[in-house]
Amino acid sequence: MLLDTASLYFRAYFGVPESVKAPDGTPVNAVRGLLDFIARLVQDHEPDDLVACMDFDWRPQWRVDLIPSYKAHRVAEEVEGGPDEEETPDTLSPQVPVIESVLDAIGIARVGAVGYEADDVIGTLTGRAAGPVDIVTGDRDLFQLVDDARGVRVLYPVKGMGSLQAVDEAVLREKYGVDGPGYADLALLRGDPSDGLPGVPGIGEKTAAKLLASFGDLAGILAAVEDPAAKISPAQRKRLAEAGAYLAVAPKVVRVATDVPLAPFEAALPSEPLDPEVLEALAERWGLGGALQRLLSALAR
Repeated sequence: MLLDTASLYFRAYFGVPESVKAPDGTPVNAVRGLLDFIARLVQDHEPDDLVACMDFDWRPQWRVDLIPSYKAHRVAEEVEGGPDEEETPDTLSPQVPVIESVLDAIGIARVGAVGYEADDVIGTLTGRAAGPVDIVTGDRDLFQLVDDARGVRVLYPVKGMGSLQAVDEAVLREKYGVDGPGYADLALLRGDPSDGLPGVPGIGEKTAAKLLASFGDLAGILAAVEDPAAKISPAQRKRLAEAGAYLAVAPKVVRVATDVPLAPFEAALPSEPLDPEVLEALAERWGLGGALQRLLSALAR
C-alpha cells in the first residue's frame, strides 16, 4: 500500500475541524485525521507493506523547465536553489513536521527523493512491486498507474476521508473511456488547471477520449495529424498541430517517473512502535489520544 501522503493530510486537514487541538491550543486536525485514516486503511485492507510517499519537491525544476506554468499558481514564495514554497493554509504547515515525526516513531516508512514528487516515488515503487499494489490518493493523476494485470488499483477518497472508491480499469473505461496509461494522455490533452497544465485549446475531456479511442494513444493521434488521409476533423487537426510544442514536452511532465533513485528502507508494516518513548512524548505533547491508539491497535492485530 502506497500513500500519497500530502494529498491525504490535505484532505484530513479540511475534513477534521480545526477545533481539534493539542493541549497548548495548536490545531492538530490534519495529524489526527491522517492517523485515523491510516488506521482504517490498515484495518480494512490489511496490507503487508505500507509506505508513506513524500513530496521532497512538490514542483520539480525539470518539470517547470518543460512547462513553466506547471503548478505556478500554487507558489507561495520562490526559493533560489531549492524547492519553492507551496501555498498551504497557515495552520496546516506546522502540522507537517508533527506528522513526519509520528510516522517515524511508529516505524511507518517515509520515502521521498530530492527533485521528485510523491507521485514519482509511487510510480517507481509500483514498478518494482512483485505483487498487488493499492495506491491511496486524492490525486487523479495517479489513475495512470492502474493496471488490472498487475493488480494495481487506486483507492480514491470520494467524500472527505469517509469512503473510498476502488479505481480499476473498468472504472476508468466507464468514466473516461481509457485505461491506465491512456489516462495520462487524456490528462495532457484536456489540461488540468489545478496543476497549471494548459492542455490543447478546444480539446476537452470527451473529445480527448474520442481521439484516443480512434487512434490508440498520443503517438497515434499525432501521426493522424500528419496523415492527410486520417479521419480527423480539420478543426481538431489544426488545434493539435498548433499545440505541437506543448505536446512534445507534456508527456514527460504528466507521466510519473518510474526510475527515481531511492535510499533503502523497510516497508513491512510494523506491529508495534519503532520508538515507543519518542511516540509517547509526541502523543502527550500534541494530544494525539484516541487517533494514535486506534492506529496502534490496528497495527497490533
